[in-house]
Amino acid sequence: MSKYLPLLCFFILFNCSKKDVFTAPEVLEVINEIDFVKTFGGSKNDALYSVKGTTDGGYVTAGFTQSNDFDLATKTNDSFDFLISKFNAENHLEWQKTFGGSEDDRASDIVQTLGGNFVVLGYSKSSDGNVSENAGSKDFWLLKISSEGNFLWEKTFGFSGADLGTALLETNDGGFFITGVLDVSSSDGQGNSKSNKVKHAGGDYWAIKTDHSGALEWSRFFGGSFSEIPTGVIETTQDNFIIAGSSDSNDFNISENKGAYDFWITKISPAGDLLLEKSFGGSGIDQAKAITATNDGNFIAVGDTRSADIDVALNSGAADVWIVKFSSEGTLIWEKTIGGSSFDVARAIYKTQDNGFLIAGSSRSLDNGFENKGQNDALILKIDKNGNLLWQKTVGGSEIDFLYDIAELNNKSIIAVGESSSSDQDISENKGFSDALIIQLK
Repeated sequence: MSKYLPLLCFFILFNCSKKDVFTAPEVLEVINEIDFVKTFGGSKNDALYSVKGTTDGGYVTAGFTQSNDFDLATKTNDSFDFLISKFNAENHLEWQKTFGGSEDDRASDIVQTLGGNFVVLGYSKSSDGNVSENAGSKDFWLLKISSEGNFLWEKTFGFSGADLGTALLETNDGGFFITGVLDVSSSDGQGNSKSNKVKHAGGDYWAIKTDHSGALEWSRFFGGSFSEIPTGVIETTQDNFIIAGSSDSNDFNISENKGAYDFWITKISPAGDLLLEKSFGGSGIDQAKAITATNDGNFIAVGDTRSADIDVALNSGAADVWIVKFSSEGTLIWEKTIGGSSFDVARAIYKTQDNGFLIAGSSRSLDNGFENKGQNDALILKIDKNGNLLWQKTVGGSEIDFLYDIAELNNKSIIAVGESSSSDQDISENKGFSDALIIQLK
């Protein structure tokens, strides 16, 4: 295959009053070559949902495993557990640990703290093993482990329903901010630090601030009568928090739903007050999955769109990768769709050292520069600071292959993680229903 891929020849830039068409760069960046594609797991379900570069030049991954054989032979049961793996700069596995109880426990995000330890967020249905208590169907589970993978402490947050932790960060004051879905209906309106006179329904964004030891400082929920799903969070230079996700409500905290699910952005103060909320989308389903800050003080959220109207200028197929740049005041600066005639989605974004952005997800298309080896393929692409496509790459086999997160390491190599059910073409081995997937580009 050629080292260069076609580039969409224009993108749409939005401001307050008009749309301007810009010409794409004439010279494309050389695509990073695949260094390796690895799978590991057992005979059941294994997946990775988060990857972060570490201060020693290596990286750490978090996800879940149900297996207790093959690569997970030291695990003693077949329940779902957090799976945490640490790799050095040469991609050698330094240690691998599982944490959880006898029920369903799955990690969604991991960070390395300033002290060099790791904090992991996900959900738990257990109340035994490493999990101290469970208030209902599923609780947020916050876990801290040492730099060697040893258990330090854990906290659960939740009520009687299905409360799912999705994203976290270490805050500027040394504490932690975590977010996810609060089952407001099942909690009977609980979840705010202060009394809440008006009860929402469905699932809401749940924002929780803890201190350095995981002790609760405050919690707030935001949303409407239907479903809100937060999937990414960042802290601003003013110590506010911006949460990106999706909403299909049009009441309570949501003022301007465009139709079905929208990208829903909220800005929250350091004390948990809602400062700003904004919806982006069209009349179809539009779901944000990740967010990052840009060097000019603005923000980019990525996900997928099934719309071709209102905020979405172009859609090439069933679903396209959708990239939205917006200001701290919630003003849409520009938007970009990338995709073919089938389903193409983004699940993660990472700002690179050259001020570009890596995006990871999956693709089913066979046109517009996309290759497909069967069903969903893992998708990696790179855009410049203006949203222009620099390159795109698919990796996969004849079955379903997904990516959920991506990072650039200190040496500029790229690590992407997810899950795979394939055992052919780019994916050489599969041990069970799905295996954890790691791809490195150099």
